[in-house]
Amino acid sequence: MTSSLVRPFAALRPAQEFAAEVAAPPYDVLNTEEARALADGKEWSFLHISKPEIDLAPGADPFSDAVYAKAAENMAKMIEAGVLKRDDKPCYYVYRVQMGDHVQTGIAAAGSAEAYKNNLIRRHELTRPDKENDRVRQIMAVRGHTGPVFTTHKPEADLTAVVNEVTAGVPAYSVTGEGDVQHTVWVVSDDGLIARITSGFERLGVIYIADGHHRSAAGTRAADECRAANPQHTGEEPYNSFLVVSFPEPEVKILDYNRIVKDLNGLTPEGLVEKLKASFKVEVQGSAAKPTKPRQFGMYVAGQWYSLDFIGEAPGDATASDRLDVSVLTAHALSPVLGVGDPRTDPRIDFVGGIRGMAELEKRVDSGEWAVAFALYPTSIPDLMSVADAEEIMPPKTTWFEPKLADGLISLMLD
Repeated sequence: MTSSLVRPFAALRPAQEFAAEVAAPPYDVLNTEEARALADGKEWSFLHISKPEIDLAPGADPFSDAVYAKAAENMAKMIEAGVLKRDDKPCYYVYRVQMGDHVQTGIAAAGSAEAYKNNLIRRHELTRPDKENDRVRQIMAVRGHTGPVFTTHKPEADLTAVVNEVTAGVPAYSVTGEGDVQHTVWVVSDDGLIARITSGFERLGVIYIADGHHRSAAGTRAADECRAANPQHTGEEPYNSFLVVSFPEPEVKILDYNRIVKDLNGLTPEGLVEKLKASFKVEVQGSAAKPTKPRQFGMYVAGQWYSLDFIGEAPGDATASDRLDVSVLTAHALSPVLGVGDPRTDPRIDFVGGIRGMAELEKRVDSGEWAVAFALYPTSIPDLMSVADAEEIMPPKTTWFEPKLADGLISLMLD
């Protein structure tokens, strides 16, 4: 399994008549109570596998042994009932997701754990051991990867041609998920098309993790565990991979990931504005100051919006990560003016996904719990790739990807 960046695999996926009920939001975008409410009355919702604590007593520890055992029990039940079925042969899967007018079409594949170790499946975020541990335990309990890693790749002509050919045919299923997002899946079982997809990714040489750093890290750890337990390991086993869905870079949409700060570090709103003028052109705005270009920021404080245009210069030796807008804001406003420390640990800062809109920033500040909000221009995919190519790490909460991929429509089993 080490010779290819990606491989086809025999997916475990819903029978067509159950696909709409099975499809579920990603496990990590819902808390337990939200998952319990969403799965209410849906016996075959994949949340019974991805958030199995919903089937235990309220208040159950979501990281107890009983939770992972329940996930395995629920998966076995769904397989026994014919709700989930395994394909007869290794295939690729074309996965289209549509949210409003935005459409992106990718390829679901088995991403090589060895390629991940060799930085050919490239990452740009740090991971937390506790989150990794949870995913490893889930993977090993159900003997499969049930949450796809969202990756992106540079455009490749033949991959585009294959996707266009496949999507001209009838899909295996098309379901409407949470937020009226449409998820459509085609099965690629033709040997010729399978070979072209494998070759297309080999020509690319690398793909980039967009969303799913904990899933990919955990998938690689699970591969190592399986390898250590198998004296007859060959490298060809399904467990040497984790589930990826890779989309061409021009189709991928990153939303802004905005910042709010608890207090003004002893400054008045007027004093804050004056200090910021050292690095930014500050202008009062009559409505929400949503940035329209890189190096432009919006700021909401004391009921007033301002636009902040960066007028400083990035140092000549700036890294790819240092050149990101979020790093510029931190280096010239959050840290020196507002005294924010490490954004991973400082309780004075929080993060608001752009999907919530500018009104959410106003709401949080107007509540009195937060003193100032900053709106950012979205990070670009080329910037993400530059950071990953340089083997650097992005600051936390730099990218917010929408739409999210569903859990349950395609799973990659270890055996």
